[in-house]
Amino acid sequence: MADRRWLLIEVFGGEPPDREPTVIGIGSTPKRMVPLASVLGRGRYLDDVRALVVRVVGAGQVVQSTSSDGRRRMIGKPLVSYAGRVHGVYAWLGDLEEEPPSRDPAGAWYFNLTTDKIAGSDDLLDLYGVAPEDRRTQRLTAEAFGRLVTNADESAALALIVQSRPGAEHQATWTVRRDDGQLRAANFACRAVAEVGENGDVEVVLRGITHDIGPAESTPSAPPLMVLAQRVLAAEREPGTHRAIVNLHTLTLLRWIDDPMPGVAWELDAEHPPAIHPDDLVVAKRMSAGLANSARVSGHLRLRSVTGTWLKVAVTANLMLLDQHTTAALVTISTPDAT
Repeated sequence: MADRRWLLIEVFGGEPPDREPTVIGIGSTPKRMVPLASVLGRGRYLDDVRALVVRVVGAGQVVQSTSSDGRRRMIGKPLVSYAGRVHGVYAWLGDLEEEPPSRDPAGAWYFNLTTDKIAGSDDLLDLYGVAPEDRRTQRLTAEAFGRLVTNADESAALALIVQSRPGAEHQATWTVRRDDGQLRAANFACRAVAEVGENGDVEVVLRGITHDIGPAESTPSAPPLMVLAQRVLAAEREPGTHRAIVNLHTLTLLRWIDDPMPGVAWELDAEHPPAIHPDDLVVAKRMSAGLANSARVSGHLRLRSVTGTWLKVAVTANLMLLDQHTTAALVTISTPDAT
């Protein structure tokens, strides 16, 4: 840490059980889960920083100490998720009388791939510029993509959500549109882990951190506002239709491609939660299974509306490939009259 920049260290855990924390950021420079020893070398302070991380994770709060030789000041700050688990540690090592530099904003989050619920910490909502009165800590997965300008690896991120395999990892730099209109380059890193849920069942959870690395306009790794694939999708939209990507296994919404269909309940805090009419679930499952043999299926479903009634819609689903091994459905929804 000779350059005195903050280290951003992930402590997601996961497979294997004894996985060691890795560095995902040095100052404003993202790193791809680099071992601490590769950053610090085998010098005298490697064990000190490792011990600092352990103390911060155990305490769940800021820890200040000195190195084992008494020559360095050490500061560790936790990044705590909504569930209260430490996802990362900001660590700094400097001279005894030295003050640390400013830190980039970063926040912890998780996607529960089993329950389809996600949550972000107050640090993350600060990064997003969310006003206190507008803060909703828990959401559904599809709501996460509203403020993100994704890049070419969006399919890989969606595939990770669909696959739900503990041990899987993903890192990327996307552009975040803050609530005040600013566009920021944000690097995120995550790992899928197995956790025991409130009901005692094993759930698969993506533990992650988002790290603000600077203005999107001046950060080369930030994606452009619209990549080619998004332009093609935008050009193919037909009036009166609304397109979305749906998980074929769970029939849950992964993200809207267009604006959400008016009147359809799809957000977690809706007075009436999102749902397919119980009598239409067999139709939805039949359509999902049909995509195994056909690239396109159609039908009619009733979706819960924001008022609690059932809204009949026409649905056309096309098989889409997220990666070499993972598929989803590109679903087009419209009112029956529109078809």
